[in-house]
Amino acid sequence: MITSILHVGVTVTDLDRSIRFYRDTLGLAFQGELTMEGEATEKLFGKPGCRARVAYLNGSDQLQVPPVELIQFTSETAASKKSDLFSTSISEICFLTDDLWREYRRLLELGVEFLSEPQDFDFTADGFGKSRAVYFKDPDGIILELMEAL
Repeated sequence: MITSILHVGVTVTDLDRSIRFYRDTLGLAFQGELTMEGEATEKLFGKPGCRARVAYLNGSDQLQVPPVELIQFTSETAASKKSDLFSTSISEICFLTDDLWREYRRLLELGVEFLSEPQDFDFTADGFGKSRAVYFKDPDGIILELMEAL
């Protein structure tokens, strides 16, 4: 039986750059880095000779909040694809904030690319309440989301 989500993995092209973005720009705490290589790694990823640097960052000390796992394959260059909310895959990673407009302005000043300005939603009739949300991109163009419960 599945009991929880342990982490959310994201393949990146430059681990050091991505660590700086997720740590310094988004404010997640760097938890550590490891190297994966050897027979078990090759079998897990289904790729002979596979090696990867993996870093973990988390925005919460609560155990139920899964960290972001950043993966840079060092045995080969990851193929870059344009992120698309309308294709099957994980569409985004959503980060909760208590003041979305403040975070939006702060990230804009740091040069972060957004898909739009923040938008307000009212799903109280569906049992989900009110929220404010906006999509933005990390250095690899991976789509992320900021959300605030209203």
